[in-house]
Amino acid sequence: MTTDQVHVVGASMTKFGRHLTTTPRSMVSEAVDGAIHDADIQPAEIEAAFVGNAVEGLMTGQESIRGQVVLRSSRLGPVPVVNLENACASGSTALHVAWNSIRSGEYDCVLVVGYEKLVDEDKTKSFRAFDASMDLVEAATNYPERSPDRSVFMDHYAESGSGGLDPLTLARISSKSHRHGSLNPRAQFGTAYTPEEVLASRQVVGPLHLYMCAPMSDGAAAVVLVSDRWLSRTPRRAVKILASVLNSGRADDESLQRAPERACARAYNAAGVGPEDLSLIELHDATAVGEFELYSQIGLCSPGEEDRMVAEGEVGLGGRCPVNTSGGLTSRGHPIGATGVAQAVEAFDQLIGRCGPRQVENARFALTQNVGGWLGTDVACSTAHLFSN
Repeated sequence: MTTDQVHVVGASMTKFGRHLTTTPRSMVSEAVDGAIHDADIQPAEIEAAFVGNAVEGLMTGQESIRGQVVLRSSRLGPVPVVNLENACASGSTALHVAWNSIRSGEYDCVLVVGYEKLVDEDKTKSFRAFDASMDLVEAATNYPERSPDRSVFMDHYAESGSGGLDPLTLARISSKSHRHGSLNPRAQFGTAYTPEEVLASRQVVGPLHLYMCAPMSDGAAAVVLVSDRWLSRTPRRAVKILASVLNSGRADDESLQRAPERACARAYNAAGVGPEDLSLIELHDATAVGEFELYSQIGLCSPGEEDRMVAEGEVGLGGRCPVNTSGGLTSRGHPIGATGVAQAVEAFDQLIGRCGPRQVENARFALTQNVGGWLGTDVACSTAHLFSN
């Protein structure tokens, strides 16, 4: 087994949003064509494709060969296609498996795709698909009064760790993300909101207001990965993936650390980089409460420092370590299977310096952190990726 370094040489994504009349295939074609063009390669150079998707089977009935179907117009030829489903971490799981396929020496140039068609005129259908990433027996027991107007995850986030949280801190987190999203032309929401406007938006459940929650979204994202060998033969602009980690949650064993904490610690150790070295972070902010909880879990601050850190602007553009420069899930959008790959697109764009008004100055290291599902006392799965220019 070899241990080739892995590099991103091309990245692209669709605009995230409500695309009721757009097909999954057309979204994927747009993202794939963009990534291949950005990498300045030909489709025939792709040796394998790794496709992340979570709920198309529940939304459209397409199962089994989802990746082959959505790539049918891609001109890749009969390359191996690996279909990966891992809840909201489906895309980042595809990235992890693709990374390993190059590290092992099996391939030199591969495509990673994440996509989701989640929006439907029948919102209950979308919510049921989203909530299928929980233990449904446990969810029915814990939330017997299921609301047709929201995901069960909203109830979970309202209960998990939200007691005693400062509403103004949550509003500031959301305001920061929407401000970043307003600078991203591919974000679902392009409006910047003040903390006061966030608190004035409709209350969803518990401390969560509408502008604190990720929307239902459609979209696709793609990146092209290559090996050191490939890059040495064809030198070009590239961003290195220093570490890629996938783990599962602790389920019912509360003696263990939560999955994001363990995944990020492993990534830091593998890369020889600490949270103090990071230039930016793309993390899984399904809600403002979720982002708040993750700050200490990923080592950005010590527990109890979150309110001060947010109030002093450390996680905003121009701060010590900007979080979710893309707008994150709450503003950029959350097409489940596309989210992890979209985070990689933002990391790549930032590290090559093409993010325009949301560009982080002198960006050198980027962390992407993505989770999926919920099981017992933790997320069901978690990923962490570290990138460097």
